[in-house]
Amino acid sequence: MRRVVLGVVAGMVCLIGSPTMEARAQGQLLPGITVDAPKRAKRRARVAVRHVTRMRAPVPAPARLPAVPEQPRADVPLASASLLTAKQVLGRGAASLGDTLGTTPGVSATSFSPVASRPVIRGLGGFRVRTQENGIGSGDMANLGEDHAVTIDPLSAQNVEVIRGPGTLRFGSQATGGVVSASNNRIPTTIPKNGIAFEARGGLNSVSTGRDGAVQLDVGGSNVAIHADAYARQANDYRIPGGIQTNSSYRSDGHAVGGSYIFDRGFVGMSFQETAMTYFIPGIDSARVKNHIDLHQQKWASRGEWRVGESGIDTVRYWLGYSDYKHNEINGVGAAALIGSRFKNQELESRVEVTHLPFATMLGELRGSGGVQWSRRNLSVAGATDPLLAPAQNANLAAFLFEELQVTRNLRTQAAFRIEQTETDGTGARFPPTFLPPPNQPTVFPVDRRFMPMSASAGLLYDLTHDIVARATVQHVERAPDPIELFYKGPHDTPRTFEIGDPTMTLEKANTVELGFKRARGDTRFELSIYHTRYQNFIFKNFTGVRCSESFASCGTPGATYDQIIYSQRDARFTGGEIQIEHDVARVWNGVFGVEAQYDIVHAVFLDGSFVPKIPPQRLGGGVYYRDASWTARVNLLHAFAQNNLGAFETPTPGYNLLNAEINHTTTLPNGDWPVTLTVGLKGENLLNDDIRFHQSYKKDEVLQPGRNVRLFASMKF
Repeated sequence: MRRVVLGVVAGMVCLIGSPTMEARAQGQLLPGITVDAPKRAKRRARVAVRHVTRMRAPVPAPARLPAVPEQPRADVPLASASLLTAKQVLGRGAASLGDTLGTTPGVSATSFSPVASRPVIRGLGGFRVRTQENGIGSGDMANLGEDHAVTIDPLSAQNVEVIRGPGTLRFGSQATGGVVSASNNRIPTTIPKNGIAFEARGGLNSVSTGRDGAVQLDVGGSNVAIHADAYARQANDYRIPGGIQTNSSYRSDGHAVGGSYIFDRGFVGMSFQETAMTYFIPGIDSARVKNHIDLHQQKWASRGEWRVGESGIDTVRYWLGYSDYKHNEINGVGAAALIGSRFKNQELESRVEVTHLPFATMLGELRGSGGVQWSRRNLSVAGATDPLLAPAQNANLAAFLFEELQVTRNLRTQAAFRIEQTETDGTGARFPPTFLPPPNQPTVFPVDRRFMPMSASAGLLYDLTHDIVARATVQHVERAPDPIELFYKGPHDTPRTFEIGDPTMTLEKANTVELGFKRARGDTRFELSIYHTRYQNFIFKNFTGVRCSESFASCGTPGATYDQIIYSQRDARFTGGEIQIEHDVARVWNGVFGVEAQYDIVHAVFLDGSFVPKIPPQRLGGGVYYRDASWTARVNLLHAFAQNNLGAFETPTPGYNLLNAEINHTTTLPNGDWPVTLTVGLKGENLLNDDIRFHQSYKKDEVLQPGRNVRLFASMKF
């Protein structure tokens, strides 16, 4: 079946051109910002959330430009979000969520390889950033290492958003940095108009002579809706200034099917999806041995909603998902291939939420929701000889509550609370204090840990004049160590690290104060945030300066090439901020011409004044844009400053200039009851062909990001 659906995808993209393709998003155009709307729409109170709206100003009627409507976010309570639509995601053309969001203010990317690039939010990544699809975690092992891909392909998403603030607590205390949430229609919530909807999208890239494409089909009637989709992408080694980045090719594909029963007050549905990837890891040693990852995942999901509207209950929702994930890290190809390690993760997650109807109190109208969440993971990592992570189990049970109080017409207060019970079982290891042999083997012993993280958040939002919303938030978050941070021991082939967990770790605690201002209407729109976080027992990867090979007995010996890393805890401080501004300068032709700017910075130090490693540099950017009902054009330059605030054994990273440009045209062809919408666009990335290295990448001294690229993309839907 996979060959059949992939044949459809390949046929679609072959209409555009060349045999292979790579989708990069180092320097993408600035996304629209979604913010809490300052005015509440008058309607029956269905949801306990603030309306959010894209950061686009409505244009006066004579220009006939489409205003972006307010979007009630029934699945993101008490949070503002940076939102990318399907059209923006397609234009960015990235093969990963990290590169899709990598130029968003406050968000960068690890960019270990074109498909293995995780988002880094305000300097935080790994276990502190949750990636999810339709409300359920991605179920992969991408948070273990920067070389591991997130199994959510942007081609399959209808939108992608970054969620910050009190609302992140509903997804888990692990999401201290934020949540990257992709949404699609794999579990349909409505029956398509005329009973059928179809979309095909894809593109071509010059930097890697590759291609990508996807098809999606929705059909329905008589209260039943069915969805099916498939995607594929492929790329050769990408070009860099002065040459080729060897061992950077990849291919990936996936397909899904789902269905729902839809009734007057809600829906219930389920879906199945399958993902496969093979991608090579750039770098000197990795290229020499043809190091690559072969990945496969199957996911089952169910979701439902019942809009009660009585007895004090507004809506009841549930999410349920199961993931079976595995990947092999391989050296060599063909008959010479040798598996270095095998990663496995089986994960079950469920969440139930109940939103209550708003009711009057002495202080004002109160609305909110509460729920419970349960998850269980079984994970392991097998090495070539010894286990790197003996089978470990992690179970989590949590309860959470979110409330919003409308104190006055202009003043709102928000609060969130979460309590968890986390149980982690595995095999710990005791190493000598110097982390050098002898003895040549650590002492291993069974470990049974119990944690009870408690987190809370509170905020004030005040509607100022000129549609400006001011906010102040305080937050206390506790995070239990992940089984990887507790139990991993041994070589990690693709990043060339020898990692050692600490089974005695305690809760990581963070206290954050944040101030912000947002404006989503008018000729000038902006979002500004500044924050300060104090961490107690901050968990980080501590480079020791020692080199190892495949075993602990080799640590400290000449010729070893793996960097030894110890999962450690220290108190730390993070201070930073980000701003994004758009200003409509003048009406031109049938639309609006404007200018935009952005800036972000993170300053992270331990209490002794030394720098936290792998922190992205400050960035400053700006550009011009034009938009009307059919055309969108943008030119943007993003400058990343040199990063000289170095953690232990880090090297400086030079700055770079990233120049991007894009133009696209959308038209709707009348076809009776079946109008067809066509979008065609052209995008240039890294047009200066600059040398780009990301400080947060473990291989930034060996690996350059893609050079000059031209991307042609198109979509068709009815």
